[in-house]
Amino acid sequence: MADAPRLDIPRTGGRRLSSFIRYNPDAVGATAETFARFLGTGRYLAIQTIIVIIWIVLNVFAVSLRWDPYPFILLNLAFSTQAAYAAPLILLAQNRQADRDRVQAEEDRARAAATRADTEYVARELAALRVAVGELATRDFLRGELSRLVGEDPEEIQRRERRARKRREREAAEREALREG
Repeated sequence: MADAPRLDIPRTGGRRLSSFIRYNPDAVGATAETFARFLGTGRYLAIQTIIVIIWIVLNVFAVSLRWDPYPFILLNLAFSTQAAYAAPLILLAQNRQADRDRVQAEEDRARAAATRADTEYVARELAALRVAVGELATRDFLRGELSRLVGEDPEEIQRRERRARKRREREAAEREALREG
């Protein structure tokens, strides 16, 4: 009596059906999706309709071939078996699709958050640049201030500006000539 197994303690190391069956859940899911895709096509429905019509016609009119006479119990059994396998396969395929959709939605949310953060950063940088540019002194302002401080003749300043402008135009023409040539 002491060697009898106790019912309140789970067995360890015992043989279970799950220890004999090894399967890859992804492979089973992919196969289920393949079947579900096939079961949802017009081609499958057309083939099934033709088989059912042939089945009924042969069992009603071909007296020597009657393997499933009216009320077609074997045909009903075939449909029941098909439904018993098709429904879980379709549900498994839908669950896998829902999992993929959930992962995709999470990735989309993360990507949108990153994009939003990048956009806000760029907007802050642009605002900072606008403020910085607004605080820059212009060339005319600097020249005026320098000429006021130095006390130069305004005509001399204009001559210098014309020479600088001609030099810039000449350099721009030379760059253009180099690009064309």
